[in-house]
Amino acid sequence: MTRIRLACALVLLVGLLASGSAAAHGVRFGFAFGFPVYPPAWYYPPPVYYYPPPVVAAPPAPPVYIERSEPHAAPGAPVEPYWYYCPDSKTYYPYVRECRSPWQRVPMRPPA
Repeated sequence: MTRIRLACALVLLVGLLASGSAAAHGVRFGFAFGFPVYPPAWYYPPPVYYYPPPVVAAPPAPPVYIERSEPHAAPGAPVEPYWYYCPDSKTYYPYVRECRSPWQRVPMRPPA
């Protein structure tokens, strides 16, 4: 009986030593004592996370204002001021805000 136990222990010890050194080479063998023996799982690296490029939005262009200008006089010539005259009411702009007919530009002249 002791010989049988000694033989089983020796077989178990040889099996453990052989499987330990064989695992380094990728080969496994063993005895099924109620639990299955599987080969080592293949290692898959984690998936690479994709970082999308940052979203770049150009700022909106500033509004462009186009100023209408009156025809300029020759350089060095004095600029003559003018008033707006409404022929319907026979009055000038600061005193009347609306005019049915088109405004007329009248040169500003001091009273004589």
